[in-house]
Amino acid sequence: MARKDRERKTNALREIEAAGIEHRAITFECEGAPSGVEVAEMLGQDPDRVFKTLVTQAKSGEHYVFMVPVACELDLKKAAAAVGEKAVSMIRSRELLPLTGYVHGGCSPVGMKSAFRMTIDETADLHDTIMFSGGRIGCQVEMAPHDLERLVDLSFADITC
Repeated sequence: MARKDRERKTNALREIEAAGIEHRAITFECEGAPSGVEVAEMLGQDPDRVFKTLVTQAKSGEHYVFMVPVACELDLKKAAAAVGEKAVSMIRSRELLPLTGYVHGGCSPVGMKSAFRMTIDETADLHDTIMFSGGRIGCQVEMAPHDLERLVDLSFADITC
């Protein structure tokens, strides 16, 4: 493998490939950190099948990861209930990199520094495949939702507004 290819691979892509899970990596050029809806538009995808990865902290101090369609908002009360907490809140952007190893706009549910309990909106089950960040801005991964479940501690729940 050429050095250039190794530099382009993210932790997420390495873990997915090592697990032998069927997927498609999609890379694209963009300036800055486009919103999830903009990413869906750039790739010609239905925003309902493109998911964003959101990191939260509960009152207990535990961190949880939630995945919702890019055009939707995370319902913090439903999210807290889904993980058995009284309340969760979004972490600050500056906390994301040290906690997960990923930057805002490039946070993947796969390959984080620590394993966190994750919940994906139940609408993911409506699609044969979904898309999510591949671990850097300009990289998306497409795979079956239940294949993602094989990689991370993932549950399905109604967590959107």
